[in-house]
Parts: sequence; structure tokens; C-alpha cells
Amino acid sequence: MGNPEGSDRTFSQLGALRDGTPLTIRVMRPDDRDRIVAAFSKLDANTIYTRFFSHRKEIPAATLDRIAAIDFVNLAGLVATIGTGADETVIASATYVGIPAADGVKAAEVAFTVEEDYQRQGLASKLLAALATLARRHGIVRFEADVLAGNTAMLAVFQRSGLPMRRGRTQDGAVHLTLDLAAPA
Repeated sequence: MGNPEGSDRTFSQLGALRDGTPLTIRVMRPDDRDRIVAAFSKLDANTIYTRFFSHRKEIPAATLDRIAAIDFVNLAGLVATIGTGADETVIASATYVGIPAADGVKAAEVAFTVEEDYQRQGLASKLLAALATLARRHGIVRFEADVLAGNTAMLAVFQRSGLPMRRGRTQDGAVHLTLDLAAPA
């Protein structure tokens, strides 16, 4: 089934934002907890709302606790960072969480957060591609996402991903999207 879980735990990609800023996309680690809390504290209220569909003053403890549960089958989490060592800063994150699928296939719900200073730099697209790579290795064949209808930037990321996509129901202002991972984009 592709690379074993152990090698996925060391998954890391070097890259750059559109403006040339070097970055690393890698698997979340338990020692990222403080970096993720610091990143969350810098987010604008609107960014928090588009990610959690509610206003929050702090990242939920349960969300942070899940870092230790990353197994790539039921949960995967990536961070995008700039800097290295003590200066490493989380600027974005992406997760997938396994969900039950009525048709019996392995599916996962995806979610993204990108700090405002780094939005519109191609970062969400890079994170989506990396998540898709990991998901395929573990037999996940479909991503699902609920995106606020007004979050045109994230809707465009999914549209441009190259993955076959279906728009489903719109409920409470959110559009349900399904992306097929069966064939590489």
C-alpha cells in the first residue's frame, strides 16, 4: 500500500511561496503544539470563522490533542513552516480525518488554515496536494469538505486542484464538496 506509516511520519517537502519565501510542508509533531497555538493567536477573526464556522478565542484543546493520534488512516495533519530551529514558525495547517462513507469506501474530511499574511500564495494548493499523496498511500479514495459559500478563495483551491470534484448540498451557508482521489491529479 505504498510507503509504510513510519516513513510518512517523516514526510517533508521543501518549497516556496509565489513571492519566493522558502517553506517546509511536513507532518505535525507533538512538539508543534506551542507553534500551532502561537499561529492560531495571530489569526484574524474572519480566518478563524471560515475554518471553524464559529468565532473562537483559542484553538480547541481536543484539536491540539489529536496531534498525538496521527496515524494517516484516520487522521493526518500537516503544517507549513518558515524559518528553522528555534525560529521555525507555523504559517498554515491542513488535516484530514477519516469519516464513514455510505458507499463503503475510505473517505476523509479535509480542513485548512492559512495565516492571512500568507494567503493567495499557493499554500493551500500545496497542502492539498501533499494531503492527497498521504491519503492515497493509506487507501483513502475521497476527500470531502464543507466550505462557507463566501469563502471563494478556498472554493477556488478545490476547483483548481485538478481532482474530479462534485458540489453537493448547501446547508447553513456551507457548500459540501467531494473530491475523487482515485487517480492522481
